[in-house]
Amino acid sequence: MSKSSVYRILAQARLQPHRLERYMASNDPDFETKATDIIGLYLEPPQHPAVFCVDEKTAIQALDRLDPVLPLSPGRAERHGFEYYRHGTLSLYAALDVKTGKVHGKTAKRHTSDDFIAFVSDLVKRARWAKEIHIVLDNLSAHKTKAVQQFLTDHPKVRFHFTPTYSSWLNQVELWFAKIQRDLLARGIFTSVSDLGRKIRKYIRAYAKSLSPSAGPTQIHGAELLLTLSLGQLTNYSETRQLYLPRARRKQSRLVSRHVAAGRLFR
Repeated sequence: MSKSSVYRILAQARLQPHRLERYMASNDPDFETKATDIIGLYLEPPQHPAVFCVDEKTAIQALDRLDPVLPLSPGRAERHGFEYYRHGTLSLYAALDVKTGKVHGKTAKRHTSDDFIAFVSDLVKRARWAKEIHIVLDNLSAHKTKAVQQFLTDHPKVRFHFTPTYSSWLNQVELWFAKIQRDLLARGIFTSVSDLGRKIRKYIRAYAKSLSPSAGPTQIHGAELLLTLSLGQLTNYSETRQLYLPRARRKQSRLVSRHVAAGRLFR
């Protein structure tokens, strides 16, 4: 059988065996309740609250390239040498302010429960004006220790909203982590762990300066569009809508899908 015949048969059957898409389905029995709680927090937060999306990016490698980087040129992509020297790793705590889009970050050598509490304590000090402080976070064991429970008891205005199992994409700070990965970490050259930390902090300051007064999720047609688009980054958009979105949101998500298809988001 000729290759053209194979192509024609596959095209008629609308089969693309060379393609592979991945998906992540949550097995959390309380998925819809938790997801609705977080989505509602984005769309209709309580009066006078501070809402942060918090997470850690762990084991960031401080890689120093042993060969010079060959820059982009006509007909040739930027090229990095295969060999590198690994100076060590660093963890990054980040909190995205849902209202403003500003990111508060802190680097740490480890990501223990004590480090997490210290970071959240700093957020509480920054948001002392707020009557309530809502924090969206994942189910990492360091977020659920006895020390953390004691912290919540001592700070009754702080409330944690845990994402469902395998659903950290509901946490909007994940989108910012993807951005810093593309902009800095993937191509960065770091001569030491301290150099890595310095460049991360410099990036966070530059990011804050780049925000307009109306920055944040509202700049992208509302938090629901940002959230729904983040679902589409995991699997086929139409399949994601049926798998995950509550029925009350599906009509809204169809509107989002038209925006996505028309290329009106994230140009």
